[in-house]
Amino acid sequence: MILNRNKSVGIIGTGSFVPEKVLTNHDLEKIVDTSDEWIKTRTGIVERRILDDDKATSYMATVAAERAIDDAGIKNEDIDMIIVSTVTPDMAFPSTACIVQDKLGCTNAAAFDLEAACSGFLYALSIAYAYVNSGLYKNVLVIGAETLSRIIDWTDRNTCVLFGDGAGAAIVSTVPEGMGFLGINLGADGSGGKYLTQPAGGSKCPATHDTVDKRLHYIKMEGNEVFKFAVRAMEEAAKKVIEMSGLKLEDIDYLVPHQANIRIIESARKRLKLAKDKVYINLNKYGNMSSASIPVALDEAIKAGKIKNGDNILLVGFGGGLTWGSCIIKWHKNQEV
Repeated sequence: MILNRNKSVGIIGTGSFVPEKVLTNHDLEKIVDTSDEWIKTRTGIVERRILDDDKATSYMATVAAERAIDDAGIKNEDIDMIIVSTVTPDMAFPSTACIVQDKLGCTNAAAFDLEAACSGFLYALSIAYAYVNSGLYKNVLVIGAETLSRIIDWTDRNTCVLFGDGAGAAIVSTVPEGMGFLGINLGADGSGGKYLTQPAGGSKCPATHDTVDKRLHYIKMEGNEVFKFAVRAMEEAAKKVIEMSGLKLEDIDYLVPHQANIRIIESARKRLKLAKDKVYINLNKYGNMSSASIPVALDEAIKAGKIKNGDNILLVGFGGGLTWGSCIIKWHKNQEV
């Protein structure tokens, strides 16, 4: 969308959390018929993080949120809305956002979940932008959090090597004039939804002994179809939002992509004519964390000093649905306005 900039709106704080438990490719070699070399060559993944059995998505979301609030220099009671993007909520209801609201003590905040798979964080950012830009709310907490290890079929070598657990958060608020979001682009193609699904557990196919026996509560993916879509979607979404923002390829200072596959990221980088040191990659450490992928990468890039005030930052991703999204932010953080 071409933004109606009533106010300059951006991100004033970020935070992230990944579990301590590491599952390496060599560990997976003992579980399924695969190899470290095969996984690295095809995906770029070396290891991923797995959440402890006694914890859930809300735990990671809460820690990431606390770090983002602290980074923004605001108080918990200053949060007006909480949006959690996840395909692995603690339960169907109450929403994970409401659970996080209670854990944080954000008593002044509205709260709800959003589901757009790996594109979810970008979808949530767009909603946060709209609320702040309209003047209805001042500070919106956006969280992408996933415990994908709970819906992975550890007997399916095509999917179990890909995913990991984690959470990232951002505080969306007003920023100095001319800074913040310059453009937002979202899209979907429901006809491709069949390529990436969790078949059972909803109203169409509720849980039964039969659905459990048939392993229908796990991620099912047609990898080749998703790969082809992803390569196309990443480039098109990126170029479209650059055009919307009135920028050119050479105006992009840094790319934070969804971390799904190193070949997809490399394809996007080359088509956008970006140097390797202008793209943040943590895929090797965490695998695909779905909604958590982009916010964790963004937080790490900022903390590592890769992103500086005034930089034009491109966030771009794709996911089940099929969905895609992108946005450009002229970076400026933790400034009073």
